Amino acid sequence: MNTRREKSETEQQGEGAAPEHRGGEPLPEASDSAGSRESPEAAESGEISRRGPAWVRRVGRVWRRPALRWPKRVVLALVLALLLPTLAAGVALRVNYAGDPAAGTRTRDRDAIWLGHAWVDGRKRDADVDALAERLRATGIRDLYVHAGPLEHDGTLPKSAYPEARWLIGAVHRELPGVRVQAWLGDELASEGPVGLRLERADTRAAVVRSTGQILAAGFDGAHFDLEPVHSDDRNYLALLDDLHRVTRAKGVPLSVAAHQIDPFPAAHSIRGTLSGHPKWWSQAYFGQVARRVDQIAVMSYDTAMPLESLYGGYVAQQTSLALEVTPKSTDLLMGLPFYYEDDLSHHGGAETVRAAVRGVRLGLSRTDRTRERFGVALYVDFAAREKDWTAYQEGWVR
Repeated sequence: MNTRREKSETEQQGEGAAPEHRGGEPLPEASDSAGSRESPEAAESGEISRRGPAWVRRVGRVWRRPALRWPKRVVLALVLALLLPTLAAGVALRVNYAGDPAAGTRTRDRDAIWLGHAWVDGRKRDADVDALAERLRATGIRDLYVHAGPLEHDGTLPKSAYPEARWLIGAVHRELPGVRVQAWLGDELASEGPVGLRLERADTRAAVVRSTGQILAAGFDGAHFDLEPVHSDDRNYLALLDDLHRVTRAKGVPLSVAAHQIDPFPAAHSIRGTLSGHPKWWSQAYFGQVARRVDQIAVMSYDTAMPLESLYGGYVAQQTSLALEVTPKSTDLLMGLPFYYEDDLSHHGGAETVRAAVRGVRLGLSRTDRTRERFGVALYVDFAAREKDWTAYQEGWVR
């Protein structure tokens, strides 16, 4: 930012008028010890007067305020420090969205969809299952994550939360052979506030494990956990997954989790956590530690705050590549698709589209591991989906 300059009143009105600063008051005349004025030759030559007030100096015919230079330069530096990385990131994401997906980057018939609580609390009937089956038969969906919780803050799960579970499981198995019905369990963690599930307590983790055994005894084909917010490097979460996997492995069913997004640049979770108290992302290394402890991991690749469809698609392509790099071949990796519309600070519905997400998934898969079989997409969520979302999924990913 350039230092403000003001012409002297002498230059504006002619010789003999006293110069003024911005406030309109005359600037004091510079004088030497003998009381003589600064010579015109010195002013014309550009020499800086060493006389007069400290806050104003005359260079040639221009009066300056040196004390204002450094604050302006600091402001300029701060603005550039904020704008340049943002601009660079935007360009990188847009470039990431360029190009054509490789041939064969389509469904592997390992996709999933999150279903609301109405499917197990008595609000749905046989006709609803028939309609769902008709919708899903021509897709690659293999897993249904049916909301059967939430867990209580102490880790327990009342059986009254899923009274129609057996009916739903039987109906789905009849209409959609080979499709698994997993119990979607979750709760708010007390990682950023006083209320919620406390994973640091061994008795709470033990209660979650017992609740998982209970839900599997009800006939579910697996357990899908969505606990938020899990901070990167949370060792208690990893310990819980180890305990849960022993239970699901003994039953021969999958353990699945919904996962946070991965740092888009190194240490992003630490920086955001320091500034806001909400880290949002996981480090790529921590994502890999979680992925090694489960059979299936679904990235919640939405609510990104991206303002443009191209930037969102580039972001999903980046997330897909980052997740592929650290997810074991033995673990199903699923990328979330936004089957809902909202318009707020974290989710711009016009930008976060299924079309952009699918293209981003295919680009990331093409560049990182295009022949990987244990890969799919996960649709969030059935009760908010629009026909255009289903069409974009079918045309972009299934066909």
